[in-house]
Amino acid sequence: MFELYILLLFMILGAIIAVEIKDLLSSVIAVGAVGLGLSVAFLILKAPDLAITQLAVEILCLIILIRATIRRDIPTLNRRKEVVGSIIVLLFIGGFLFFAYLALKDLPSFGHPIMRVSQNYLAEGLRKTGATNLVASVILDFRAYDTLGEATVLFTAVIGVLAVLRRIGRKKVDEVVKEEDE
Repeated sequence: MFELYILLLFMILGAIIAVEIKDLLSSVIAVGAVGLGLSVAFLILKAPDLAITQLAVEILCLIILIRATIRRDIPTLNRRKEVVGSIIVLLFIGGFLFFAYLALKDLPSFGHPIMRVSQNYLAEGLRKTGATNLVASVILDFRAYDTLGEATVLFTAVIGVLAVLRRIGRKKVDEVVKEEDE
């Protein structure tokens, strides 16, 4: 549980950096680090389905936000800032790999579930649902609302990506819009 507290401090620090930093691209990267930390926290809390959903949505949102901010003038970095940035990135990757190792080493070995609920799914899944495919019966019968929620989150993320990346309705910098075109 100690790892979770360290990860929580990391996410709070990332959120503060995202709010306080002046450079928009750095702020977006800090928000992405917070979302990535949340995904690892879900792994530590033994919720891999939420971790995968969070990671997919976080990557899509990060791509959208970077795409939106990359159009603005990004200040050129001098050599010293590039070295400091590279060191920070390496430290972040090292910290992420450390926490991922801590989360993944606690997973049970293959075929030995932690909870009795999964044993109940295996033992009584065919009788209760009538489905011969137990994976489909768990996803569509036992955990249908959870699956619906995850699908809704992913669908909303895709719609958000399409809304940001569309070209219709955008005007050029020097273009004047007439009243009848609005």
